[in-house]
Amino acid sequence: MILAIMIILFLFSLILGFLLFKKPELAIEIQRKFYAKINWKIEPISMKKEIRNTKLMGLFLVIISLFAISYIVVKSASCF
Repeated sequence: MILAIMIILFLFSLILGFLLFKKPELAIEIQRKFYAKINWKIEPISMKKEIRNTKLMGLFLVIISLFAISYIVVKSASCF
């Protein structure tokens, strides 16, 4: 059961990281809309830097997700 939850979390983080990397503008726009709903206005000082940082965050999330699933697979294989 726990292994299934870990795999679901892995898939979710992998997909999220991939989307952040491929479509950083969409992630920024979703964030803007969320903050507008709670009566806040946010604007990046430099959109170029914001897009770069969002892409890096997505890439980091993909890499961490791959390390995590590798660890889970190795750990579960050693239990048998």
